[in-house]
Amino acid sequence: MKQSLQLKIGQQLTMTPQLQQAIRLLQLSTLDLQQEIQQALDSNPLLEIGEEDLGGNEVENGNNEPEGPAGNSDWESAELNEANTTGSESMPDDLPVDTRWEDLLPSSSSPAPAPMEDDGDFESRNSSRESLHDHLLWQLNLTRFSDTDHLIALTLLDATDGNGRLTLSLEEIHESFDPELDIEMDEIVAVLHRLQQFEPAGVCTRSLQECLLVQLQQLPADTPYLEPARLILNRHLPQLAGGDYNQILRRTRLAESELKSVLALLQTLDPNPGQSFAPEDVEYVVPDVFVSKREGRWVVELNPDIAPKLRINSDYASLIKRADNSADNTYLRDNLQEARWFLKSLQSRNETLMKVASKIVEHQRNFLEYGEEAMKPLVLHDIAEAVEMHESTISRVTTQKYMHTPRGIFELKYFFSSHVSTSGGGECSSTAIRALIRKLVAAENPRKPLSDNKIAQLLDEQGIEVARRTIAKYRDSLNIPPSNERKRLV
Repeated sequence: MKQSLQLKIGQQLTMTPQLQQAIRLLQLSTLDLQQEIQQALDSNPLLEIGEEDLGGNEVENGNNEPEGPAGNSDWESAELNEANTTGSESMPDDLPVDTRWEDLLPSSSSPAPAPMEDDGDFESRNSSRESLHDHLLWQLNLTRFSDTDHLIALTLLDATDGNGRLTLSLEEIHESFDPELDIEMDEIVAVLHRLQQFEPAGVCTRSLQECLLVQLQQLPADTPYLEPARLILNRHLPQLAGGDYNQILRRTRLAESELKSVLALLQTLDPNPGQSFAPEDVEYVVPDVFVSKREGRWVVELNPDIAPKLRINSDYASLIKRADNSADNTYLRDNLQEARWFLKSLQSRNETLMKVASKIVEHQRNFLEYGEEAMKPLVLHDIAEAVEMHESTISRVTTQKYMHTPRGIFELKYFFSSHVSTSGGGECSSTAIRALIRKLVAAENPRKPLSDNKIAQLLDEQGIEVARRTIAKYRDSLNIPPSNERKRLV
């Protein structure tokens, strides 16, 4: 093949390093952003945490920075450039949402660790929780067993899951022992019954029925309605699970008031006794934006404590010489440029977050005023058009960013939902429909709970056309059981 030179004209979008950094900071959560800022402070000597008396212009204009060729920054993205150039513009007076642009940048106070109240609280926060297996093993070591029975007990405990339920049958456990030990099935059953007396009540059981019966056995003999409860668990558990109370009343010949008392006793039992020892994964959410109502208007503010206020170190910046190409001067100049990029990226992130949050609050004022039932349909495209940005940018801004409102803390993505057409030609959001379903179920007659078809009919009477399958999907997302499982005695 013959080689040749050709000229071509074309357009190509190039992601500059500063644009890549701005996009990366834009999608970081609050905790990740704090780590990123700390890494920047550790690696760049030109960055430092500003003092309170220095004002709020460090990030905006860098008053202490020397002028030079490194001060220019070429933003290739029109979206992020728009966020930078419009950050200082005041909101029109006729907007229903007020935005505190003077609070745009984080406060100068760096987040400090919360003081410890006492040593006990410190131990409770930092010590690992005892597992169910460890708790059962501790009780086993306090119980007198022969060597053979101790081996059987250890095997049974190893076959117990986190809910307190045996995962293997007694036959499988029996086959797992060495035949030379000559262990009989009766020995395994005897040891199992002793383990079932351990705390919490109901552990080392083979089924839900046995778990509940073991818990009933540990109740005092004079407990009211103890025998009817055992009878229902032994003979009528399928009817109890299906909510067929009429058949239970007919077979047990109990009065309706007596059955209500029996059900109240059964509801005090724990079907998964080992769950109390399950480790709890606590996730703390730090809101990025605060929304409050002041003098009849909704005000949007950035959380001042999510990140420290940064500025350029004037002492190091003053050491930079314009015509000096030494290694030290080049190092300072490069770090100065990186510091400027980082500060501009932080400012762009804050301004973009404020613009998007303000538009969301403006669109969802009815939710803030009246609750979920007043939520309006909203998609990313609507906010992208309002702030003149791309949908991908809006998606980054609303991911893992949280808004503190008088109705609670919500992720920004919570305010986006699909719509369902109404008979009047309008639209209703899926969030509002879920709230209506929850309200209808809460007000239903426990004797005759609403079916999915009935809920669809009630919504249709309100002008909301929703199919039965959609109702079932929304009901499942709300963790509401079907109507046959919601049936209760009054």
